[in-house]
Amino acid sequence: MVNFQDKVQFLWTIAEILRGPYKPDDYGKVILPMAVLRRFDCVLQDTKEEVLEQYEKYKNLPEEARDEILNRVSGQRFNNTSNYDFGKLINDSDNIADNFRDYINGFSKVARDIIEYFDFDTQIEKMDRNDLLYLTVKRFSEIDLHPETVSNLEMGYIFEELIRRYSEHAEAGDHYTPREVVRLMVGLMFNEDEDILTKPGITQTLYDSCAGTGGMGSIAQEYLKDLNPSAELEFFAQEFNEESYAMCKADILIKGEEARNIRFGNTLSRDAFPNETFDYLITNPPYGVEWKPAEKTVREEHEDLGHEGRFGAGLPRIGDGQLLFLQNLVSKMKPVTEENPKGSRLTIIMNGSPLFTGDAGSGESEIRRYVIENDLVEGIVAMPPSLFYNTGISTYIWILTNNKEPWRQGKIQLVNAVDFYQKMRKSLGEKRHEISEEQIKEIIKLYGEFKEGEHVKIFDNEDFGYQKIVVERPLKLNFKADNERIKRLYEQKAFQNLAKTKKKGEAGLKEEKEGQKKQQNIVKALQSMSDGLLYKNREEFTDVLKQTLKEYGVDTKATLVKTILAALSEKDETADACVKNKKGDVEPDPDLRDTENVPLKEDIHEYFEREVLPHVPDSWVDKSKTKIGYEIPFTRHFYKYKELRPSEEIKDEIQELEARILEKLKKVLE
Repeated sequence: MVNFQDKVQFLWTIAEILRGPYKPDDYGKVILPMAVLRRFDCVLQDTKEEVLEQYEKYKNLPEEARDEILNRVSGQRFNNTSNYDFGKLINDSDNIADNFRDYINGFSKVARDIIEYFDFDTQIEKMDRNDLLYLTVKRFSEIDLHPETVSNLEMGYIFEELIRRYSEHAEAGDHYTPREVVRLMVGLMFNEDEDILTKPGITQTLYDSCAGTGGMGSIAQEYLKDLNPSAELEFFAQEFNEESYAMCKADILIKGEEARNIRFGNTLSRDAFPNETFDYLITNPPYGVEWKPAEKTVREEHEDLGHEGRFGAGLPRIGDGQLLFLQNLVSKMKPVTEENPKGSRLTIIMNGSPLFTGDAGSGESEIRRYVIENDLVEGIVAMPPSLFYNTGISTYIWILTNNKEPWRQGKIQLVNAVDFYQKMRKSLGEKRHEISEEQIKEIIKLYGEFKEGEHVKIFDNEDFGYQKIVVERPLKLNFKADNERIKRLYEQKAFQNLAKTKKKGEAGLKEEKEGQKKQQNIVKALQSMSDGLLYKNREEFTDVLKQTLKEYGVDTKATLVKTILAALSEKDETADACVKNKKGDVEPDPDLRDTENVPLKEDIHEYFEREVLPHVPDSWVDKSKTKIGYEIPFTRHFYKYKELRPSEEIKDEIQELEARILEKLKKVLE
C-alpha cells in the first residue's frame, strides 16, 4: 500500500489544529467524520457536474425516486446535489459554516444519516465558534482520497488506523479488536469449510452483533478474497454506539455495498434482524459491562418466549452480558436442512468469565450447559495476553457450529495459544504483543489437525459437566433446663413478642400484662425442670416439656415449643439424631451441610461411597437438591508443575543480596 502511513499521519496531524478547544480524547469527533466526508467528496468528484445537471431535471421528483436516478449517474449508492465541494468551500472563508452545512445537506439520505449519527453539526458549531472550521476544511481538502489514488481496501486500512488511535481512549469494556486477532477468528470460522474457500461465485452471509466500526466484516471479506477471489461475503451488522455505527455504515457505502444491512440499536433490547439467520457469525462483545439498560426487554423475552426467543437457555448475572451476546448469535445460526446441509459457524472472543463463572443451576452454567449438551461448542482457543490497546485481560476465542464434522461430534477441542505471540517494538497503550501471520497459520493448523499435543487437548462434552450434590449430616442436640439456658429464652424473638401488642390504650395494656404473665408461667415451668438432667433425645425432651407447660397452664403451640427448644438446646455429637416427622426422617444440620461436585460421567452413589462416607459415615445425599452444572477450567488442563527451587539455593541467594546491601550501606556511611 503506497504511502498508507503517510496519509494516516497527515490526517491525524490535522488534529493539531484542534489543540486547545479540543482535548486529545475528542480529536476523533472531528477527524473521523471529516475523513468520511473527504472520501465521499473524492468518490463523487468525477460525476459531480453530471449529477448537478440531472438534478435540475428531476429535482421535483420524490427524494427516493430522484436518488435512484442520481445514484446511477454517480455510479455509487449515494450522491450529492449541493453546488459545493471541498474545493469550492475553501474559496469563501467568511461563509464557511453555512456553506459547509449546505454541502452536507446536499447528500442523499443514506449518506446524510451517517453524518447525523456523528452528531457533526455540534462540532461544526464548535469549530466555527473557535475559528477552526475553515482551517480544518482547508487541510482536509489538501489530501487526495480519490479511488484512483486510494483503493477501497486502502481506505479501509486508513479508517481502521484512525479508529485504532481514537480507541486508545475508549472505555475498558469497549475493545477495538486488533487486525491479527480478527484474522485468526476468521480463519477459525472458515476452518474445514471447503465450499466458501474454493467454490467459484459462492455468496454467503456474515453477521456481527457488536460491529463497532465494521472491522471484523471488512477483514473477513478481505481474508476470503485472498483465498477465493470470486466469492462474495454479504455483511450484516448492528451497533449501538452512534459514532461507530456511522463509521461502519460509511465504510460499507464507500465500498458500494448495501448500507441498509448496517443497523443501529442495542442488540440485546432491540434486535434489528429478528427471525433472520446467517451462514457465519462473529463478534467481540463488551467485557464485564452491565446489561441493566436492556434488562426489562431481555427478561421478558426469556420468560415469555423461552427457547422460541434468543435467551431461552438462561440469563447471566447483571454485571456481564457476554453470554447474552453468545446466545443471540446461536439463535441466528441457520438450521441444518436438506436445502442448507452445512448449517452455520460462529466465532466470538470473550474474557475468561464465561468459561467458569456461575455455580450449577446459575444462568451462566445453564447457558454453558445448553451449548455443550446441544453439541454446539467445537473448540476454544486461549489467546496471548496484552493484545488489546486498552486492556491486558486474557481472552478466549470460542468456535461454535451446529454441524460438526463426524470426528468432532461429541467433542470439544481446547487450544492453548497463550505463547503464540511476538513482542512489539513499541507498545500501543496496553498492547505489547502481536500475533504474526506465521503464528496465525500455526494456530489454525493446530486447530484443524485435531490431534492432542502440547498445545491441544480434546475432551468429550461430558468432561465439562458435573453433578453438584448436597451432602447432609444429622442434627444432633442435647437439652437442659438450667438457669443459663433459660436466660437465652429472652433473646428469642417469639418469646419477646408474647409481651408486645399493636393495640392502643387499655386494650393494649391488658394484652401486654397477659403476655408478661404467660412469659412468667413459661419460665416457672422451665425452672421446675431444673433437675440437672441432660436429655440427648429431642423427642423425649419435647414430650416432657409439653407435659410441664400444660401443668402450668401454658398452651403448647408448635411455634412456642420450637422457640423454647431453640433456647434450651446445644449441639452435641454424642446425642441422638433429631427426626423431623412421624416417619422418622432424620433432620439435617444446616451448619454441617456441604456440597461435592461429582463428574458427570461418574455414578453419584459410587463417588459418595468412595470419597465421602469414609470420612463422615452418618452423612447422606439429598437427591432433591442435585443440580447439573458445566464449567470449562481451561487453565487447569494446561497447567505445568514447576518444581520448587531448593531451599539452599534460595538461602544462598538471600545471603548474597544481604552482602551487596551491606556493601552499599558501608559506602553511604563512609
